[in-house]
Amino acid sequence: MVTTLKQDPLKNEPTQRDGSSTNDNNLSDRFTIDSCPPIPPNLDGPITVDVAFESLSAVESRFADKLQPGGQYVPPDCTARNRVAIIVPYRDREKHLPIFLKNIHALLMKQQLEYGIYIVEQTAGSSFNRAALMNIGFVEAMKQKNWECMVFHDIDLLPMDDRNLYTCPDQPRHMSVAVDTFGFKLPYSTIFGGVSAMTEKQFRMVNGFSNAFWGWGGEDDDMSNRFVIVVVICKK
Repeated sequence: MVTTLKQDPLKNEPTQRDGSSTNDNNLSDRFTIDSCPPIPPNLDGPITVDVAFESLSAVESRFADKLQPGGQYVPPDCTARNRVAIIVPYRDREKHLPIFLKNIHALLMKQQLEYGIYIVEQTAGSSFNRAALMNIGFVEAMKQKNWECMVFHDIDLLPMDDRNLYTCPDQPRHMSVAVDTFGFKLPYSTIFGGVSAMTEKQFRMVNGFSNAFWGWGGEDDDMSNRFVIVVVICKK
């Protein structure tokens, strides 16, 4: 389940809710006796989302001793089974950013992931191109580390259950299937927007998101259609 943050009514941005470098070892080398368990042991299930506003500096101070430079994290007591890049397209959501970060960092640490969060901001002066920002985030994230799993995440969506693991299964996965503003029901069966997870290989296989979508909507459905054709049908 996912909750939606409310947009500042003073903002004019139209909304439509579809709701340095390190050496990396091979997977076989990382899955050792010190590997984190497949299911993190300290998950609670339904969790309370903290939507109280705090300054960005306050959030940064809270997690400073746990994070590496650039907002990356590695579990201190075991070797993570998943390397995950969280890519967040962003513009004009100053109040949402610290709320998102304090909730998502706490969740991902509990899930014992090795992760990095990438906030990709578009400058003012043109229509929002969410897809292009996600493509840029992918390119820049992969320059820093060989991430295996990519989670593309709207900044106004927050998980309500910590058992919703931020990992990538065999097939691309829509992670925000139950959003509070939609009554926890899908608007349509093929929706792929909001929060979606895919492997680095799957993202490259379909050449990322289409940069042709300006304004809100369309890029996720296009990505879903191409996944069905390339990843599912062609794999068969």
